Amino acid sequence: MSHFKSFFNKLTPISPENWDKFSELFRPKVLKKGECFIRQGQIAKEIGFLESGIIRGFYRNNEAVEYNKHFFTSPCFIGGYASLITGTPNQIIQEALTDCNILVAKFADIQNLYKTCPDIERGARILAEHFFVQKEQREIEIVLLDAEKRYQIFQKDFPQLEQLIPQYHIASYLGITPTQLSRIRRKMFGK
Repeated sequence: MSHFKSFFNKLTPISPENWDKFSELFRPKVLKKGECFIRQGQIAKEIGFLESGIIRGFYRNNEAVEYNKHFFTSPCFIGGYASLITGTPNQIIQEALTDCNILVAKFADIQNLYKTCPDIERGARILAEHFFVQKEQREIEIVLLDAEKRYQIFQKDFPQLEQLIPQYHIASYLGITPTQLSRIRRKMFGK
């Protein structure tokens, strides 16, 4: 819970009373490698805080081809955000790539605090703004940058992740094949 408190306090200061109300909404949960926090087609009701572990966010097309959209590494929030906001079925599956420790709360309970806890609402707004900027930056990278530059950004954004997850997940995230990733790595590192 200490990672959670320091993460949220970096977004905005929270009064001790409001922190108590907020933190009481969360319960610990273990997500085993291969388990999903949220599936495609599910209506999201919960939000999570990733304390440890790695989760991938991905979607699957009609031919069952998977595309990695994002990697979540601790500390960060997870959940089907678009589904939480709109009440529509979730599109992005979130699957544990390692065993994960998370804190989980009902999103409606958090929203109920907004009226009496403006610092919690402010933190949620700032978090949503961060998500928006991150999403826009990722879209720009995919469209405007070549695969080698995207790989360099991946290495900067996710240091050490390469040693922890399969290369095909990284290739999918970069929008290339594993063979193309091998070529890029050989070119960059002379391997």
